[in-house]
Amino acid sequence: MSFLLSVAAVVAMTGCSQSSGTAERVSETGIENRNTQEEVCQSVVTPGIEVLKASGFEQLQGKRVGLITNPTGVDNDLRSTIDILAEAPGVKLTALFAPEHGVRGDYVAGASVANSVDKKTGVPVYSLHGRTRKPTPDMLKDVDVLVYDIQDIGCRSYTFISTMGLAMEAAARDGKEFMVLDRPNPLGGYKVEGNIVEKGRESFVGQYPIPYIYGLTPGELAEYLNEEGLLGTGTKVNLTVIPMKGWRRDMTFAETGMPWVLPSPHIPTPDAALLYPATGIMGELSYVSIGVGYTLPFSIAAAPWIDAQKLTDRLNTLDIPGVEFRPIFYKPFYGQNSGTNVAGVQIYVRDERKAPLSLIQFYIMQELAEMYPQHKAFASATQARVKMFDQVCGSAKVRQLFTKRYKVADMLDFWNGEADSFKQHSSKYYIYK
Repeated sequence: MSFLLSVAAVVAMTGCSQSSGTAERVSETGIENRNTQEEVCQSVVTPGIEVLKASGFEQLQGKRVGLITNPTGVDNDLRSTIDILAEAPGVKLTALFAPEHGVRGDYVAGASVANSVDKKTGVPVYSLHGRTRKPTPDMLKDVDVLVYDIQDIGCRSYTFISTMGLAMEAAARDGKEFMVLDRPNPLGGYKVEGNIVEKGRESFVGQYPIPYIYGLTPGELAEYLNEEGLLGTGTKVNLTVIPMKGWRRDMTFAETGMPWVLPSPHIPTPDAALLYPATGIMGELSYVSIGVGYTLPFSIAAAPWIDAQKLTDRLNTLDIPGVEFRPIFYKPFYGQNSGTNVAGVQIYVRDERKAPLSLIQFYIMQELAEMYPQHKAFASATQARVKMFDQVCGSAKVRQLFTKRYKVADMLDFWNGEADSFKQHSSKYYIYK
């Protein structure tokens, strides 16, 4: 069972009037044939937490709430969802659940998060990033509804959506409700790239059979997982999505007017979120510096052995749609090539809608393999790094096809072979136009 708050209800709660001629039809599966309110509602996008608050927390009244969140769970005044729900009349916040980096953002990437007590609210915090990744029955014994409020970055390997799906499975298992307070996809709602995770290749960086860039908001993805029978044994959770007000699928994050709170230490800006899928897979090989450890995380490809100008010229000659490169020289403060002068390219996305984000790193590896045969991407990769690369790709075939000649053309059909069909199929779960 699932419930989607109607646009009319959102409008009523937020005081944003409807223009004449706007109509919607609400069914059990969602809203059909509705128009956006862009002509009438010119304010910033309103996240789900604010819509919920404007309703008087109607869907949570009299319920014990477990909240899955992190520092990105804020309203447009930067007030934490933790504090909002802790003070909400008629709502009892009984538990917090910590994804990667913790509920207050005090853990580094990959670190195991410990169970604790939130200092500000006194609410117990249960770790979902360590030995336990799915809430246990004991963790949920004092919870009626699990609420999810995290700003994601629209990329499959970013672990928050795995946490969301596993928590949905746990809620279904224990007969609990599940609620998503929706937020924008900073890559937009139309961009879909990459192959589907293969059966048997599931991991925490590829938990469900979706593309690498999947083009859905957290609420839409939750609906997709629930209705497509992708939760555990195929059971469904009692799901409610509280939609945003004012978001459109073609919006960049800057166009939302919302404040950006870093969802992890190396995604300090929306630009870093945009470029995470452009270099993150390549970064798994510890092959070149991708800017992690410098001031431009996920925005660079550099190494001590690279001729920056030559690589720049070769990449720009490829005419990758919406993308441009410039030479860069720097010394990483930590991480890959720490303390060593490196040279390479900085990536500029000139047109977010046209740029094939996830392929940028493969074009870089292609050109470097041609320039420096002794430095091919997998030449010095450990078995563990290769395994992680395959997990992030959701298949070993990406690596196998690419490394035949280190040519993007050899893996392109496989990489994007299912993107269009996924986009078409998942569009039935669109909440926003």
